[in-house]
Amino acid sequence: MEPPSELELSRRAVLVGGAASVAVTAVPAAHAQVTPRVAQPAVAKVSFEVNGATRSLELDTRTTLLDALREHLKLNGTKKGCDQGQCGACTVIVDGRRINSCLSLAVMHEGDKITTVEGLGTPDKLHPMQAAFIKHDGYQCGYCTPGQICSAVAVLDEIKAGIPSHVADDITARPRVTDMEVRERMSGNLCRCGAYSNIAEAISEVAGSKA
Repeated sequence: MEPPSELELSRRAVLVGGAASVAVTAVPAAHAQVTPRVAQPAVAKVSFEVNGATRSLELDTRTTLLDALREHLKLNGTKKGCDQGQCGACTVIVDGRRINSCLSLAVMHEGDKITTVEGLGTPDKLHPMQAAFIKHDGYQCGYCTPGQICSAVAVLDEIKAGIPSHVADDITARPRVTDMEVRERMSGNLCRCGAYSNIAEAISEVAGSKA
């Protein structure tokens, strides 16, 4: 067998040297991918009054009021439905006004007074609205009921305060508890069971109206 030529030796040396350089440069890149740096979430303290009791939490600043109530305070009456502010199942009352708790961050409510369905009444002493929902079968499957009840309580407070709605003929006149008025104000609370007429009857009864 004839010895390899100088050309063959040079070609082999080039290939070996190239492979070695690729291996050396690949090692740091692979190492960098194995140990990525992960940013820690921002955490803040918040204190608010929930159903008459002061509660203090330390939360990820991205935590919604809904998740703070359900996951941290174990108040599971407030339901998570669409999680996009469209169904109303997460409705709670904050400083006398109803809000969708899934759209509001917990840290935004420092010092606020929050009422959930657990704070309206107890099994032994129901809130009048809770009792009316039972009487008129305004709950059916019950999933949306906590939000419906909180919203209904706030609706009567709105009407009592003289706050007009989109169906008011005269926004300067004091609103009345009519079927159309109740349906308009409750339109942000959805019920897949279709118990709307029963819900309207329950609200009208609590308001002392036969409309």
